[in-house]
Amino acid sequence: MRIPGQRIKRNRLVQTDRFVVAVEVEMVVPVDDPSEPCYEAETVAFLRAIKEHADAGDVSWLLERGKVYELVGTV
Repeated sequence: MRIPGQRIKRNRLVQTDRFVVAVEVEMVVPVDDPSEPCYEAETVAFLRAIKEHADAGDVSWLLERGKVYELVGTV
């Protein structure tokens, strides 16, 4: 279901213990409540999929959808 309103693009970071994935997502400023942009259900599902693939270490899948940063060591 599409929420009526202005659509804006934003970069979001999804963080796990090993990766940070930067992806561009669409947010909606609803006509009924323009006080704050929100996500549609498809965007929430996409962000969950990013987290699941990052937890599984599926770097090739993640690279097709955004920028992947990996922890290589600690000081």
